[in-house]
Amino acid sequence: MPDPNDHASRVLIVDDDGFNREILVEFLDGEGYSLSTAADGEEALAALDVHGHVYDAVLLDRMMPGIDGMEVLRRIKATPALRWLPVIMQTAAAARDQVVEGIEAGAFYYLTKPFEMQILRSLVRSAVEASRSQRQLQAELEQHRLLIVMMNRASFSVRTPEEARRLAVLVANAAPDPDQAVLGLSELLLNGIEHGNLGLTYNDKSRLCESGTWESEVTRRLALPAYAGRTVSLEFERQGGAVEVLITDQGDGFDWKPYLELDPARAFHVHGRGIALARKMSFESIQYLGKGNQVLARLAPRNAAPATPAGPSEKAVA
Repeated sequence: MPDPNDHASRVLIVDDDGFNREILVEFLDGEGYSLSTAADGEEALAALDVHGHVYDAVLLDRMMPGIDGMEVLRRIKATPALRWLPVIMQTAAAARDQVVEGIEAGAFYYLTKPFEMQILRSLVRSAVEASRSQRQLQAELEQHRLLIVMMNRASFSVRTPEEARRLAVLVANAAPDPDQAVLGLSELLLNGIEHGNLGLTYNDKSRLCESGTWESEVTRRLALPAYAGRTVSLEFERQGGAVEVLITDQGDGFDWKPYLELDPARAFHVHGRGIALARKMSFESIQYLGKGNQVLARLAPRNAAPATPAGPSEKAVA
């Protein structure tokens, strides 16, 4: 079980095969993680029930006797305190319908056996970074809640990823469910900076994440004269119990349609799920406008009837 005094990133490894558990521990040993193991679904759920709030990622075997990995995943995603916990599903079941089932149940990553050590390490690193980022956003929510709760309309602009995260925290407090909104807002703002204003492509990010140089390349490009003056704007307006947010970047736009759904073809990539997850978990609806450099998102109470988002005729399109 995790040591509450250990501040290393914590990873729970769940596999009914003792040899597989040993391999996973060996592959991740020395990477700076605090590793815990569970031999089956029941043991994993018991650990998460007690210590779930301290784990940063779960490496979960799909095929186990008794409570299998899919059921563990569903229970994790059905638990409010754990719904953002990244789960890497590791399995030999790699048929398309099985991948789709895992993704739709909430798996952030899908890793098929046998797997390569470097791919495993890259996926776990990405999962832990996503978890830590979400924890930081959640921790900052309370600090900003009173600053914006009475605001009905506002405009902002940001230039850097850090500014984007802080703005996401601020604006999330204007939403009916700040905890639900903050990750989606952060994702859309960061996309506007990194892929919009800085012109970094999906393939660029794949290559840079693999080499561990993604953040340094973002920092380098932000300092270049060609990008130094570019900002991402955010406008929000409260409409009764709901909030509409319009985010606009100064890039060339992109083909956003493939990224609205959790595509099994990208299940084995270390990124590329952000927009789909934001749409599924953070927003009532999102709509890309014009050439793709604007996105209109609606944040509404979870039990509210879905509303039709404003179309391009109701919002300015760049």
